[in-house]
Amino acid sequence: MESIGQKGEARSAEWLEKENYEIIARNWRTRGGEIDIIAIDKTENTLVFVEVKTLPNTNMMDLDIIISRKKQTRISKTAKYFLKINRKYNEMCMRFDVIIVKSNPFLSEILEIVHLKDAFGDCYE
Repeated sequence: MESIGQKGEARSAEWLEKENYEIIARNWRTRGGEIDIIAIDKTENTLVFVEVKTLPNTNMMDLDIIISRKKQTRISKTAKYFLKINRKYNEMCMRFDVIIVKSNPFLSEILEIVHLKDAFGDCYE
């Protein structure tokens, strides 16, 4: 059975495709981290690394609370590794987005999504 987070990621990927994104990978993992969705924003020809948070019935909070600095750094390092082994994307602009699913993804209602483009930058330790 899918968790609420997995369902939120699946519905977010469907939403991105409708918004003119091409999904390259989902749940892309290394030993050091995971990226929920890797996509190309076809409108801007930009490689996008997306973190999805499913937070139904939750008020919007600071991004630092939703996605900590430590998590941002892990995503950044994982993205660098993705680019290292997928060199065909090296010449593209890239960004880190966060999608917040604010409604229950298991319900057939219209999904309430907050898409934070360029939500954080490259992180260094």
